[in-house]
Amino acid sequence: MNYNHLRYFWVVAKLGKLTLAAQQLNLSQSALSTQIKKLEHQLGYDLFERRGRGLILTAAGQTTLDYAETIFATGDELLRHLKNAQRLKKQVLRIGAISTLSRNFQMQFVERIIRHDNIKIVIRSGGLDELLSGLKAHRLDVVLVNQLPLRDSATVWSAHILDRQDVSLIGTLQRIGGRTSLKTLLSSEPLILPTADSGYRNNIDVLLQRLNIQPNIIAEVDDMAMMRLLARQDIGLAILPQIVVVDELSKGQLHEACQLDGITEYFAALSLNSNLPNSVLSEILESYTPPAAKKRK
Repeated sequence: MNYNHLRYFWVVAKLGKLTLAAQQLNLSQSALSTQIKKLEHQLGYDLFERRGRGLILTAAGQTTLDYAETIFATGDELLRHLKNAQRLKKQVLRIGAISTLSRNFQMQFVERIIRHDNIKIVIRSGGLDELLSGLKAHRLDVVLVNQLPLRDSATVWSAHILDRQDVSLIGTLQRIGGRTSLKTLLSSEPLILPTADSGYRNNIDVLLQRLNIQPNIIAEVDDMAMMRLLARQDIGLAILPQIVVVDELSKGQLHEACQLDGITEYFAALSLNSNLPNSVLSEILESYTPPAAKKRK
């Protein structure tokens, strides 16, 4: 069956006049009449009889109209269903996170995403080179880092600074022992430091040299979560941002001895220079207050 012919019949039957139907369908009356005759020929029945200036359905025409109503109502239902399904379809946001990144910071970022019902997330962790390769190949939509890679004119990504955290000397109450002198603590206690490739490790080394301290480095760790656990086990004082140990600080398991002035860790999101993959990611990145505007404690 030619459903265009059936649609033309349906419009004529609803309006009752060929002239009105032709106007609505943007057809000439003769062209519309030809389409109706083709449908009648295919069905083998006359569908209308003319009475005065109007058209009256025959018995076969009424039966055809009943079926047409069902057919087109089903078609409309199909369109509504597909539009609704598209609206409810979850977007996939693929997040890469450098393995040294604070889990607490990652959770803060993810919590902003999962507030949106139409987003499903995929999180992958790894080294910086691996994640940047995934970003360039469109296998990742955004990469979270705590160090900004070197870039040049050929770089295809942009960095969105999301937060900055002052770095502190963290340990158990027993190990700190009420002392607040940074030089005394750094020179007398074993230290848990990030590895050399960490974003703020170089600044720590510069500080130690400036203070003329030969540190007792008991552990170098590329995982912030492990640094937190080692500090909780009281094997030494850890140098890290407070966000890494926010739960331990609130529970009194760890304490901040002092901040290291001038040493800051930056948290950033890297995305391709082209348009962001979806509006939700753009909204989330824009929701972060620029770190320079934050009130420093």
